[in-house]
Amino acid sequence: MNWHSVADFFHMDGYGFFVWGSYGSALLWMLVEVGLARRRHSQALLQLSEEDVA
Repeated sequence: MNWHSVADFFHMDGYGFFVWGSYGSALLWMLVEVGLARRRHSQALLQLSEEDVA
């Protein structure tokens, strides 16, 4: 594909919405997964520290 402008690149012959939407949703879910993993890790550390005290 040859693009003559940045707008052509983002439009991608009419498929830009689907392409960029797919990239955006994949990025969103990767960020959500990182956040959830961090939260689970914090909860596991908290649970271990509570078991050490008891």
